[in-house]
Amino acid sequence: MGEFEVHRVRFFGLVPAGVRCVSCAPRGGRLALARTDGTVEIYNFAANYFQEKVIPGHAARAVESLCWAAAGERLFGAGLSGDITEYDLAGLRAKRPVDGCGGPIWSMAANGSGTQLAIGCEDGSVKLFQVVPGGIQFERNLDRRKGRILCLSWHPLDTHIAAGSIDAVRVLDVSSGQTVQRIMVNYHVQKVKRECVVWGIAFLSSGTVVTADSFGRVQFWDWQRGTLSESHTISTSAVLSLAVSEEENSIMVGTSTGATYQLQLLPVKMGSLETRWVRTKPFQHHTHDVRAVAHSPTALISGGLDAQLVIRPLMEKMQRKGYDAALRKFTFPHRRLVSCARKARLLLFQFSQHLELWRLGSTNETGKDGEVLPLYQMPEHLVQIKSKGPEHIYCSCVSPCGSWVAYSTASRFHLYRVQHEDDGVSVRKV
Repeated sequence: MGEFEVHRVRFFGLVPAGVRCVSCAPRGGRLALARTDGTVEIYNFAANYFQEKVIPGHAARAVESLCWAAAGERLFGAGLSGDITEYDLAGLRAKRPVDGCGGPIWSMAANGSGTQLAIGCEDGSVKLFQVVPGGIQFERNLDRRKGRILCLSWHPLDTHIAAGSIDAVRVLDVSSGQTVQRIMVNYHVQKVKRECVVWGIAFLSSGTVVTADSFGRVQFWDWQRGTLSESHTISTSAVLSLAVSEEENSIMVGTSTGATYQLQLLPVKMGSLETRWVRTKPFQHHTHDVRAVAHSPTALISGGLDAQLVIRPLMEKMQRKGYDAALRKFTFPHRRLVSCARKARLLLFQFSQHLELWRLGSTNETGKDGEVLPLYQMPEHLVQIKSKGPEHIYCSCVSPCGSWVAYSTASRFHLYRVQHEDDGVSVRKV
């Protein structure tokens, strides 16, 4: 085996974007994930959660909520820009957005059949959109009240919608559009003047509404009576996200401390029909806020602002030990962000909206295997190429000779001629 040098590159200052929201496709075996820079990623369950698609981000498109519609075949996103965007999963781009007409959109949810979308807006309104071939169509407004709608959940029968906001939860009748129940979530908190923010909500088929709030509680409400059935103080910090399994016997929540918890519906005694929600021990897989959680049939999925996607299998669902039963953490991007010009000893680093071209350092000494050789020429930052416009860079490359640099966005391709001179580097757009 021949001799070779190993360069430890420590000057690539990549800061991965955090995970903002996730959504599991019903019966589709896919997971959609949106990051804080607007990038949307699609993971395939059947292929060991392989990242099969990446839709590049956009400076003006911040995604706050994702949901699948049309039986898991179409993906929609909404955010603080106030627009609803459908993603072209074949062309890997965002289609023409539709204005929600209610200010910034904080939440979005599809009904069980995937034919309607409900959005929660800054102005306190809940709006319904019909999913039609080629796009979506505004249907009508539901009852509007004061306070932004931070989370939404449909009843499995598509008859009612539960909406969480600040200090309150509302249940709206879909047919009439009126608010049929209003629950104050902080009425029993004594000597507390700060607001209680309902960050997550779920509507169960039994009529129970589950809420996760900024006081660190997961609460179960009888929506018809407006009474509290159960309350679990999960953490001293806020509970930011909530997801329920399809069987409605398991709930996953994420907190602002980076911990995730699971609540399971278990019988009080062996063989008893009486059941109660029981909290399991915390799992500290994240270092920052867990803003997104999902509950697949075989695993608990969480994403945090530390940019990690964590998949923890449910061991009781596993038939045998193997790769499917292993804890997985996706920390780094799956795309290639570094390209090398071997002849010119150059490295091209790709960021969201600019490129950096570096020359590797070199040494004139030799040593034994495993020794670190001192550099007589340090790595040099040659040039930075900025991308114009709001679109993020999707891919980039430098030629083996180091004279050509190319990059592409979702709509345009750019090519540059790089000339190395004695006193510097010149870049010319082709």
